[in-house]
Amino acid sequence: MNSKTLIGIVVVLIAVLGTIVLIHQHQSGQLDETAVVDLQTLGERAAHVAENGVDPNLLPGTPSDLPRLVDLGADNCIPCKLMASILQELKAEYAEVFTTHFIDVWKKPEAGRQFSVRMIPTQIFYDTEGKELFRHEGFMSKQDILMRWRQLGVNVSTVG
Repeated sequence: MNSKTLIGIVVVLIAVLGTIVLIHQHQSGQLDETAVVDLQTLGERAAHVAENGVDPNLLPGTPSDLPRLVDLGADNCIPCKLMASILQELKAEYAEVFTTHFIDVWKKPEAGRQFSVRMIPTQIFYDTEGKELFRHEGFMSKQDILMRWRQLGVNVSTVG
């Protein structure tokens, strides 16, 4: 099963689940406009991911609760493979401080265009408003990533 088929199935399941929730709320008299709007937003987000392969919450200019690091690379790229374990460590150890995301631009070429990637791996640091603070191309060690967060004013000293 290819990834587009899987994404299509997920979108359909979300739509079915949303419909079931709406029917249940309507029958129990709990239906309000907020639920409809939330489900509509969820459906739009799922459709965007299915069409473009990128979670719209990761795109530049999108606010978030925490600063975020987006690493764009590929599963088959040697420097990207070296970064995979670093990204997993950061994701686990600093989940309360910043979010960490990986996007495979070989599987999702539109992401490379959306993030203006020239080479892989590329790490992009965003503030909570979705503003790009720093961009690095090539391998980046865990220590270098943490040092950059410190330079950008994010307190990573008390974690890890």
